[in-house]
Amino acid sequence: MKTENATGLILRVRPLTETSLIIHWLTPDSGRIATVAKGARRPKSPFAGKLDLFYAADFSYSRSRSSSLHQLREIKLRETHGAIRRDLMKLQQAGYAAAFIEQATETDTPLPEIFELVREFLKHLCEHQPQPQNIFALELKLLRELGLEPDLATSRLTPGAKKIIPLLLANDPDSRLKLSAAQTAELRHFLHGFLIFHLGRLPRGRAAAVAGSEPPAAD
Repeated sequence: MKTENATGLILRVRPLTETSLIIHWLTPDSGRIATVAKGARRPKSPFAGKLDLFYAADFSYSRSRSSSLHQLREIKLRETHGAIRRDLMKLQQAGYAAAFIEQATETDTPLPEIFELVREFLKHLCEHQPQPQNIFALELKLLRELGLEPDLATSRLTPGAKKIIPLLLANDPDSRLKLSAAQTAELRHFLHGFLIFHLGRLPRGRAAAVAGSEPPAAD
């Protein structure tokens, strides 16, 4: 098996056996990949304390020739994003980001722009309060990268909401931007319908991530 090096963000961790884990990564050059961390659940494993949700790391893995599950070899932590795990709302927003990526992208496809978006989103989430606009900004940026950016000229959004969207799409959005309850509700419902139309269904966990109730998803 060929050994490769990568930088990645951990999107999901799940047990494989009593001693091993499957780690789902988002990387810039290989996109979404999955690795097996053999023995990672053992107390003295070299992986102990290094594999958790939203950790950023440099790692090496042996690429399998027969499956999409590769073998994790070594890992060097770069960032744990610890603030996310100390706040339930931040954890829900980060979890929604991971669900969106897993639903809207293909495996083994380079995703450098999307990797950078998620990396910046996690950094912002660690440094600021979790607001619904965090999710709206992420959704709009991801939709733009996927070629699905809403056409504001033909949308039924109010003029005020149309002015907010470019601010949310800015590379460095103003964290002081405050949305009214009406603006939050308008953008939440607009993007709700837009996501269902273009993705077929809402990514998992959106209602909790925007801290509000959602209308039932279409079948």
